[in-house]
Amino acid sequence: MNVTIASRQRARKINRRLLKQITTALLADLKIAQADLGLHLVAAPEMTRLNESFLRHAGPTDVITFDYSTPGSRTLDPDPRLHGEILICVDEAVLQARKFGTSWQSEVVRYIVHGVLHLLGFDDAIRGARRKMKREENRRLRELSRLFPLSKL
Repeated sequence: MNVTIASRQRARKINRRLLKQITTALLADLKIAQADLGLHLVAAPEMTRLNESFLRHAGPTDVITFDYSTPGSRTLDPDPRLHGEILICVDEAVLQARKFGTSWQSEVVRYIVHGVLHLLGFDDAIRGARRKMKREENRRLRELSRLFPLSKL
């Protein structure tokens, strides 16, 4: 299991060791035996550039996921290897936490869960699939918040 974390933002100090433990626990709970996952914590200006360049959407977003696995490998391989990057905008996490009455740390973990679910094939582009993904995201976030002190992130 290879999880690397890079922080290229200055909005909040991040406990990368704890974040790696949380991410590793999530992957283990999802029965992912092999993973090559990069987590990048970025600021709003960088996320805006990435969102506009890769997704053709204006402005920043909370999370962007890049899947580097071989197309079709999840359906053909009974033990697929997760391979991708998740870019997380910490500035957006702070804004969303205020909006929803949560903590920015909880939002960051939510974005990791969301990105990993995308890498597993979950889709949030269609209403029914989006509801299913959101339920799974909420469930995983609750489990992680019971196991780890997210406020220490």
